[in-house]
Amino acid sequence: MSKLPHIGTSIFTVMSQMANEYNAINLSQGFPNFPVDKRLTDILSRLTTENVHQYTPMSGYPPLLDKVAQLTQQSYQRTINPKDEILITAGATEGIFATIQALVNANEEVIILDPSYDCYEAPILLSNAKPVRVPLNDDFTPNWDTITAAANEKTKLIIINNPHNPTGKTWTDTDFIQLEKLLDSFPKLLVLSDEVYEYITFEQAHISVHHRPKLWNRSISISSFGKSFHITGWKIGYVIAPENLMREIKKVHQFLVFSVNSISQVAISEYLDSVDVYSLGSFYEQKRDFFRDLLKETKLQLLPCEGTYFQVASYANISNEDDLAFTKRLVSEFGVATIPISTFYANGKDTKCIRFCFAKDDDTLIQAAERLIKL
Repeated sequence: MSKLPHIGTSIFTVMSQMANEYNAINLSQGFPNFPVDKRLTDILSRLTTENVHQYTPMSGYPPLLDKVAQLTQQSYQRTINPKDEILITAGATEGIFATIQALVNANEEVIILDPSYDCYEAPILLSNAKPVRVPLNDDFTPNWDTITAAANEKTKLIIINNPHNPTGKTWTDTDFIQLEKLLDSFPKLLVLSDEVYEYITFEQAHISVHHRPKLWNRSISISSFGKSFHITGWKIGYVIAPENLMREIKKVHQFLVFSVNSISQVAISEYLDSVDVYSLGSFYEQKRDFFRDLLKETKLQLLPCEGTYFQVASYANISNEDDLAFTKRLVSEFGVATIPISTFYANGKDTKCIRFCFAKDDDTLIQAAERLIKL
């Protein structure tokens, strides 16, 4: 009997397979198609002949832990203990899985804000806990009335995602004030903050749980080197949590992967000495603006994009099809692969919106726009 009977092939796999089948431009899955920084690949090339190929300590390569602590101090003015409060993980997804498995018990509840990324629910179900799906407002901002109403004494965790995938929305100070009030009302409630796009924000600076001292003892943050450095295939990220929570997360991590790929940890540790993570926002802002300008000639209506490398668009004035049917036809007839937003909702809510990934080179974006103009 399946433990996850309702979970099948992910929409990301489906659309990428269709993109290959129809030789379509793939703007569905969230990975860049431009080269990795040569400084990083040069470091990696040199390290292949050095003695960096054995297990690192379970929590991570010690110099990399120190660099993450330094980065957190520089970015958020928060001092972190690298030995006890940081864990290097096999991608952000492993960090999320290990955290939920470690901290959520049977019959407890976890609030997920829909539309939401698809890796949150499975580890909750595998913990014999209950995912409580709470919809965001129509403009994809948090609805604190419905969130508060969904919380109770069984609620162990609320998962927040800022900047938000799939919509590109970012949280405000007011949202964090409301989150702090929620935690005041429920003393056992913890926050799992998915911040993998933390360095990819545009007009408004990113606000992190690390900016909020009231949240430090109750929050677990998830970050991604893969997203920040265009190396999604390396599958490497990190978790920051207070020592008492991290101790439990490490117990699960050690039986999932024990330690993360050694050479990637050493390479990133060295790369952090030279890379400017704060330039990522302007880099992707140029990509966003370039893509949005290209799409002005289409019939698509573009929603605001405040962060991430995703652009949501409404096709409501083009077709009455449901979004899954529309995206499949977009691949087969027009040669562009996207993601339907309904797949990010537990109830399959269809808002006639689709998600584009604009982390692509200019030629790819131009070719995609030329095809989308024909809609």
